[in-house]
Amino acid sequence: MAEERSQRVPEPHLPSKYRRSASPRVSPRASPRAWQRMLSGRRLDLLDPSPLDIEIEDIAHGLSRVARWNGQTSGKWAYSVAQHSLLVDEIARHMRPDLATKWQLAVLLHDAPEFVIGDLITPFKSAVGQGYKALENRLSAAIHLRFALPASLPTSISQVVKRADRAAAYLEAIQLAGFEVPEAKRIFNPPRNLMQLELVPCSPNAGKKLFLQRFKELGGNLI
Repeated sequence: MAEERSQRVPEPHLPSKYRRSASPRVSPRASPRAWQRMLSGRRLDLLDPSPLDIEIEDIAHGLSRVARWNGQTSGKWAYSVAQHSLLVDEIARHMRPDLATKWQLAVLLHDAPEFVIGDLITPFKSAVGQGYKALENRLSAAIHLRFALPASLPTSISQVVKRADRAAAYLEAIQLAGFEVPEAKRIFNPPRNLMQLELVPCSPNAGKKLFLQRFKELGGNLI
């Protein structure tokens, strides 16, 4: 099975620095360990990730178990990054009905690196500094290449993602995270015509299933 999966992304279509040799790469530094073994059997190098080690099942599984807002949300279940990704996708399509399918896929995957690095709240990201952002960018580039997207998204698409992400954060803040509306408006500056959606946290298994279903709808399973 692992051998079959390794053929999903033909190496000739990847930049040379992303191609993998037949045997796993071993860092000359014995420690600290910089890779994580996934349930798919992949061993993902977090510092130098290869698109060939990215599997959508691992992403969906991880995101469905990563809590938004450090878990400080109401409801029976934590509100997961998988659900957040689906919310951002829905808002983006409302804002841009003409958004091409491949860019909808980019929106769905906008927080995909968090399947291994987790979801740090914005204040903590600022405290951590640029090291976290650099790691996030490397993982994002590998994920994009794995699913036939450019390593770096066009500015126009990045702006759509940011606007939809901010709007989603506003809805989550007032419905799940205990923010008062005036405070949330001041922090997240939501668009005036923001669609009204009721957010209900679901189980990790349900979140994973919904995420994979949307991925399949966008044709990602054919890549």
